[in-house]
Amino acid sequence: MPARTSSPIPSALEQLGSLTDPLTSSDVVDLRCFLILVADPRDARGLRYPALALLCAAVSAVLTVARSLIAIGEWITDAPQHVLGVLGFAVDPLTGLRPVPHAATVRRLLQRVDGDALDAAISAYLQARTLPPIKPEAQKAPVRRVIAVDGKVVRGSRTATAAAIQLLAAMDHHGVVLAQRQVASKSNEIPAFAPLLDGLGLENTVVTVDALHTQHDHGAYLTSRGAHYVAVVKKNHPGLYAQVGKLPWRDIPLGHRTRDHAHHRDEIRRLKVAAFRHIDYPGARQAIQVVRWRRDLSTGKLTIERVNLITSLSVFDATCTELATWVRGHWGIENLLHHVRDRTFREDDSKVRTGNLPRTMASLRNLAISVFRQDGRPTSPPPSATPAAPTTGPYEPSVSRDEPGQISITQ
Repeated sequence: MPARTSSPIPSALEQLGSLTDPLTSSDVVDLRCFLILVADPRDARGLRYPALALLCAAVSAVLTVARSLIAIGEWITDAPQHVLGVLGFAVDPLTGLRPVPHAATVRRLLQRVDGDALDAAISAYLQARTLPPIKPEAQKAPVRRVIAVDGKVVRGSRTATAAAIQLLAAMDHHGVVLAQRQVASKSNEIPAFAPLLDGLGLENTVVTVDALHTQHDHGAYLTSRGAHYVAVVKKNHPGLYAQVGKLPWRDIPLGHRTRDHAHHRDEIRRLKVAAFRHIDYPGARQAIQVVRWRRDLSTGKLTIERVNLITSLSVFDATCTELATWVRGHWGIENLLHHVRDRTFREDDSKVRTGNLPRTMASLRNLAISVFRQDGRPTSPPPSATPAAPTTGPYEPSVSRDEPGQISITQ
């Protein structure tokens, strides 16, 4: 069944095809230019399908919310000939048709492809899509880019002899995944922090982290890269925790306050900021305390939570409103990324465990979620939604005139 124009699921050809409109094709960032840099791990002898075409086909299927390798294979099997041509599959000179790869062929490639190389290609592509246009009338004070760093355990990847893999991701506060790194077995997220961010431009960027990454080495790394940080302080850093906790918070004036009613809860957030010199952390300029009052409107239960943080931003670098937004935005990575991968793509229900498959599938899901966000599309299809079939019949890829560089399906 062809995808309807009203479908919340984006076209499977998103950013993959060579456009026929010469006036706008130059505005499109072509994913193939980035995926071609991912080395083919297969033996060159007897290869029938190029790795680039197989990767593009897998991406296209996941963009239609294909949740499994079986669904990816079914999408490719259903793809019409012109779609296979766009993806890079060659015509068989004997039959005049483009042969369709078996799902096992796609699986063998995805389980062996280099995860770091694939994530680097996806990261470069997504950053290229988000580069702002050069405008002489650009605003005087550019908005800071804010990146949240957080990890996720892929529960379905656990086996009888090996723990589930853990992936560390860097996501901007708009919900676009900029980088991903697999945590080494028998280790934790801490050694993966700097390698995760090495490929990103961090000058004047604000990086938000939870307490696990409030490490002296991480603070020194970020300041050396010209970045700022907002970091949670907990008891895993006892000296710093005691130092920030002893500040006279009762006497410090309120900097920001919000009140929200949602999900049967009444929630009040209050933020205070204290600037002082002798914080035992590289580059730290201010301490922050956020107090959250949550009342469950169904039961009347009241919960009070206090969170202390530190930041390298001075009072002149950021307002209390901005700090409150960034602190809340960091906690949003759970909903913007982890929850979507679990709910929309059923990641934790997936049982793929062979080779690099768990990471590769997570990378493809990150790409799909990020493209949805960049294009302003929903990331949660209706409960009845199924992966969209490749476009056929009267539905053809075309360039949206309202959003240059974006591809939509029109009738």
